[in-house]
Amino acid sequence: MISSNTLSLLQWWLIILLVGTSFLPLTFKIFSNFFDKGYIFSKTIGIVFLTYIVFLSGIVHLTSFNTINTYAILFFLALFNVLILNKDKSYLSKLKKNWLIFTLEEIAFLAALSFWTYIRAFNPEIHGLEKFMDFGFINSMLRSEYFPPKDMWLTPFSINYYYFGHLATAVLTRLANLPSNITFNLMLSTLFSMTLIQSFSLGANLYSQMRKDKKISDIKRIIAGILSASLITLSGNLHILYAFFIPYESEKPVPFWDLTLSFTNFPNSYWYPNATRFIYHTIHEFPIYSWVVADLHGHVLDIPFVILTIAILLSLYIRSRPSIHKSQIKSDFLKNKKILNVNLVNLGTWNSLLIGFLLAIMYMTNAWDGAIYLLLSLLIVFLITGRDLYSFAKTSGQIILSLFIFSLPYNYFFKPFASGIGVLCSPEFLIKIGRIGPFLFEADHCQHSPWWQLLTLYGFFYFFVIIFLFFLVRQKKLLKTDIFILLLIVVSTLLIIVPEFIYLKDIYPAHFRANTMFKLVFQSFIMLSLSSSYIIIRITSNINKKTIQIRNRLLYAIYLSITMILLALVMIYPILAIKSYYGIAEKNIEGKLNEPVGLDGITYLQKQYFDDYQGILWINKNIKGQPVILEAQGDSYTDYARISSNTGLPTVLGWTVHEWLWRGSYEIPGSRVDKIRAAYEELDTNKTKDFLQDYDVEYVFVGALERDKYPNLNEEKFLKLGSMVYQSGETKIYKINSL
Repeated sequence: MISSNTLSLLQWWLIILLVGTSFLPLTFKIFSNFFDKGYIFSKTIGIVFLTYIVFLSGIVHLTSFNTINTYAILFFLALFNVLILNKDKSYLSKLKKNWLIFTLEEIAFLAALSFWTYIRAFNPEIHGLEKFMDFGFINSMLRSEYFPPKDMWLTPFSINYYYFGHLATAVLTRLANLPSNITFNLMLSTLFSMTLIQSFSLGANLYSQMRKDKKISDIKRIIAGILSASLITLSGNLHILYAFFIPYESEKPVPFWDLTLSFTNFPNSYWYPNATRFIYHTIHEFPIYSWVVADLHGHVLDIPFVILTIAILLSLYIRSRPSIHKSQIKSDFLKNKKILNVNLVNLGTWNSLLIGFLLAIMYMTNAWDGAIYLLLSLLIVFLITGRDLYSFAKTSGQIILSLFIFSLPYNYFFKPFASGIGVLCSPEFLIKIGRIGPFLFEADHCQHSPWWQLLTLYGFFYFFVIIFLFFLVRQKKLLKTDIFILLLIVVSTLLIIVPEFIYLKDIYPAHFRANTMFKLVFQSFIMLSLSSSYIIIRITSNINKKTIQIRNRLLYAIYLSITMILLALVMIYPILAIKSYYGIAEKNIEGKLNEPVGLDGITYLQKQYFDDYQGILWINKNIKGQPVILEAQGDSYTDYARISSNTGLPTVLGWTVHEWLWRGSYEIPGSRVDKIRAAYEELDTNKTKDFLQDYDVEYVFVGALERDKYPNLNEEKFLKLGSMVYQSGETKIYKINSL
């Protein structure tokens, strides 16, 4: 008998397959020069376009957000793709010719989806870190009729955060007709699978383009794809070296060579989060850590969109550029010709619009990514147009304008919460001035990353970067793919350097550069992972063992040995992290091996707050729309705001510090803390009535945390102001009469 979890997985996969298949014609046009025609990217392309149209129609109140309308929009988008198909007479031949690779990639996608779903089933809890926030966003959207969605933690405001990825999750949830406490985990598995297989396609196509003029080995292409997928999706950094040493105190890292080596006790109580909090008061995460801890946050939701954008930029660049001889570069420079500008090709308005559209999507999902890949896009455009400033300006203008237009419906309701650009280690005279335009000069804001910590985090990548630079110096011919990878390296390096000099000002006093570093180096990790996989394949495939000199054979053997050791090290991290977080292959308190418990992300509440859990189930079944519900206010990263997060009903105030960050001021959320306490403890019914009326409260939740936080709770007045509509043990829900 097939379990309900397996049925949910298959149902979810079929919906993604449907969305992707609907967009195959468009995908084939975009990736006409990819050996697999970009098949796996059709899923991401479909989700992006479908979600954006759903969002746009909801913003202008053209259609409400429900299952029928979502399917209707998908139908019309599929019809649009059919129109593309009618113009492309080679579509069916592409299907027939490439059916095997399409099938293999689909099987690989389903296998990866199933694998991470199995991993998540060991600990599916939507609990801890910022899962309440992500889950609350999705549930609020699922209750929304139109957009922007309501902020579940600050009525009557709308969400002031980057939520497009959460909306994509809600859209797929609508199509699959599954509860969000299941699809939260399925979406995490989907992002993992998309990242893995898209990275495979990107790496394999880089190899194909690198060997375009020669016979391409399918085995080597597969190896290239696997290497790219592994480094981007699964690898850690060289912090794993600390697993071979007696551990340091988490808050006081030291160079590993100052510690005691201990092979016998490997992994020496290695604590995997330290690899993302190694530099003082900063965050430097990477994808595998994000998969493990399972926050459905913007930087995670955006990874497939990022890889799609890189793939499209590669496709456009390859299509418009020939290989370049270094002698030709020198000649062009001496003759003052257009350097790197052989066969000038206009990028085209449609391609510019597509890039601008994807940049808008990334901006609405994780704002920094829009800026990062705008920079990369403009550099690619410069290479395509060369020193033809008119073409460069025209194309760049089209991209920036389309980015602005496509993100306008979101920006109209969004207020940035950064208050300036801080300059690290500002001189005293600038600190006295305080501010010049957007630039801030703050005292006691001087942090730099020690070289050995940067080496630990990024030494893996830059070993290959340095080898690559020496390798290119000896080459007579720079391949198109070489130049593309060099651009990725330049941008990635810039992203690592920037947080050493500036930071985007937010509300956190001690961790003032944490978010800036986090957002930038997360993307540098992705680009450097892709670059490293390319470099490994590029160099190894260029070695001719028959003609290589003995001295060079020795150097090559050393290089290959170091490469294998480095790859082995970074691939240890996911094993330790997954085992630690999910308890796989470990015994429980009963002495039995842990087993998967399913995909329902809220069943943990049964053990912690059984009656509250029953109340949440009742709310989700019986309360429609988004009436305001009052619950206890609490600090971020606690169990407070559990009702609004698990139901999508807006409350007066949820996690206070998060709202402080999103609103850019403590005044709005801070003014509500004492009012909420008074609403629960106030003896005067009329004062409570005024409060409930001010915030349009229709329901009052009284559960375990409310009773704990408000010891002078006065429930009798809620019966005077309304009636009790639900009770389970000590948990009660009151419906307030129209005031």
